Amino acid sequence: MFNKFFIALFLIVGVLNAQGNIESKIADNIYDITVKDISGKQIKLSEYKGKVLLIVNVASQCGYTPQYTGLQKIYKTYTDKGFEILAFPCNDFKNQEPGTNKEIKEFCSSNFGVTFSLFDKIKVLGEDKSPLYQLLTTDPNIETGDVKWNFEKFLISKEGNVVNRFRSGVKPESEELVSALEYQLKK
Repeated sequence: MFNKFFIALFLIVGVLNAQGNIESKIADNIYDITVKDISGKQIKLSEYKGKVLLIVNVASQCGYTPQYTGLQKIYKTYTDKGFEILAFPCNDFKNQEPGTNKEIKEFCSSNFGVTFSLFDKIKVLGEDKSPLYQLLTTDPNIETGDVKWNFEKFLISKEGNVVNRFRSGVKPESEELVSALEYQLKK
């Protein structure tokens, strides 16, 4: 019985230590993360230091796909003022982004005239969640928790901090999002 106690204690300590190791893998700041663009090139997010970012998980076969139009509109309006959109295709929700990176890039270009940055398809849910989305969904400064659907948006300050989170139903050109964006650009 004494041995069983120590075995159980050892297992509990091991599990708690493993959980601590998982949590410690989450980046402290968005600028600590490297991602791949849609062509497969490694991009350090630190390249965006000093810019306001809108990070969006996107999909080509979603009811919110027309939001690409609004995203392109605000990108065109604010890009010269230090604003960038980083769009991450995601197939986590009902397989609404089944295409290859090449197909996604062509779809966005030909259907919506997208000129903002598109990135490699990533996971925003589950054990394989990308380091970027691990950070975005656990930042204590905003509402935490998993992404609920495609076209969820995270506004990032010039310092690389998550400052706002907008659910899928919030259109990119909405007053709520645009006023938050303009506020960050003025800081």
